[in-house]
Amino acid sequence: MAQSDLEAAFAYYWRVLNGPPLEPEYQFLPDRKFRFDFAHIQTLVGIECDGGTWSNGRHSRGAGYTNDCIKINLAILAGWRVFRLTSDMLTNEPELHLKPIIEF
Repeated sequence: MAQSDLEAAFAYYWRVLNGPPLEPEYQFLPDRKFRFDFAHIQTLVGIECDGGTWSNGRHSRGAGYTNDCIKINLAILAGWRVFRLTSDMLTNEPELHLKPIIEF
């Protein structure tokens, strides 16, 4: 699957800030098609880059938001910690939002 511009921006800043290696498009439940945009498997940390938050994108409309909630809830039940980042968070002071995740 092709990486979105938002995911590419995340990956760039993650590398610049010396974040640990991440697995892209990680399917965290073998019996479901849900994937994290990025995952640090050793610590069970999933990272989601949610685009379209100001343009009525998939993550902010009814069905998309519901599916995101189902996905995140299943991940939490499976022991994952999930961080969600919007495009604003990655274009306005990305280090402010990424450094705490890296330190975690």
